[in-house]
Amino acid sequence: MQGKNPRDIAAGEKNTPELVNDFLGAAHVFAAAANAVLEEDLLRDESYGQLSISQLKLLRLVGLNGSLTVGDAAAFLKVSKAAASKAVDKLVRKTYLERSPGKSDRREIWLSLTGASRKLLSGYETARERKLKEIFSMSVPAELRQVSALLDCLTARIAIENFSAQPGKLCLQCGTYFRESCLLRTQLGRECFHLRSKK
Repeated sequence: MQGKNPRDIAAGEKNTPELVNDFLGAAHVFAAAANAVLEEDLLRDESYGQLSISQLKLLRLVGLNGSLTVGDAAAFLKVSKAAASKAVDKLVRKTYLERSPGKSDRREIWLSLTGASRKLLSGYETARERKLKEIFSMSVPAELRQVSALLDCLTARIAIENFSAQPGKLCLQCGTYFRESCLLRTQLGRECFHLRSKK
């Protein structure tokens, strides 16, 4: 068996509901463990317990865009504008976000990072990279690439169903999950709600 492609070995095998459920279970458990260790624990240490995961995502989102409106933040994070405003208020009070009126429409509020939030995000990223290096030190790069490609392919198949049902409203929040490129664009050649709203 050594040296053979797993696809060739299992050419006649079909996916069963049990196998698919086992894969989904493994993916969910991995995501839960990664969330607990790589997000919640690290964030608690780096922010001294001052930030929640949703607040971290909002800061990352603003950082990726340079600036962002409250309305765009609400749409991207799939919360009401009132909920987004409340989250922004807390981050402004903690000096992690700054608000400024729009140039063309002064009723539109734009958000930007502060020196304190940039420092926090930088410290979090450094701690996260260090932890990832420890966790994945025994992993084979080719295997990681293969699993990543499989997950991206399956995510795109799930997303295409959602795109058909809700054209123009889908966003997988790639940026808040440490992905620089949009999966919908790379896999499906489409732009998500977030990319279109940036234009």
